[in-house]
Amino acid sequence: MNQLSVVQGTITTSPFQVHQEYAQDTHLLTWIEAFLLDRKAQNMAKGTLQFYQKKMRLFVEFCDSQAVTQIDQLDPGLLRQYLLWLEEKGHNPGGCHAAYRTVKTFLRWWEQEVEPVHWKNPIQKVKAPKVALEPLEPVSMDTVRSLIDASPKDTLAGARDRAIFLCLLDTGARASEFINIDLADINPITGQILICEGKGRKPRTVFIGQKCRKALRQYLRLRKDNFPAL
Repeated sequence: MNQLSVVQGTITTSPFQVHQEYAQDTHLLTWIEAFLLDRKAQNMAKGTLQFYQKKMRLFVEFCDSQAVTQIDQLDPGLLRQYLLWLEEKGHNPGGCHAAYRTVKTFLRWWEQEVEPVHWKNPIQKVKAPKVALEPLEPVSMDTVRSLIDASPKDTLAGARDRAIFLCLLDTGARASEFINIDLADINPITGQILICEGKGRKPRTVFIGQKCRKALRQYLRLRKDNFPAL
């Protein structure tokens, strides 16, 4: 099987080509390319696109090992074999569930896109792998205090790290959200911070407390550059 550009993480097929040339085609890789293009056309976040590409790359690898080239070759038994194959490859339950969700989304998308006659979606008969919901152990406050105390206030790096720890504690922001904050997004006096691109690219406002505002102002006083990033 020619794995095309889905394995390389690029998308080259145009929507016009897909609909004009492949409307009645069931070639698996052709439609995977079209599916990834549709995800990109929906202006999904870069991380989401990479997630779909990575999971579909796994599915292509499995189908290649089974000499499966057409969507109508997929059946419930084959999809269950795929989940077992993932386990044998060392994927944990969460990873298997993510791969299952991706294939489910792809097949539902194809069904809506093509509206095939006399075709039943095989994923409907395949149950999602179970994932144990184990609570994560929180970091103790003693550990947090140790991290903060290890950051000297009178050096730029120390003041920066101290402000980072306290800001993350107060806002609950994701790491990717936090590193994208610019100086223009924050008011160090009121403690208001605008996160321009949160989950789903939705902006939101968070606030930091008095101790954090003080640490942030100390860090900003020590900075001597003109870079826009916080």
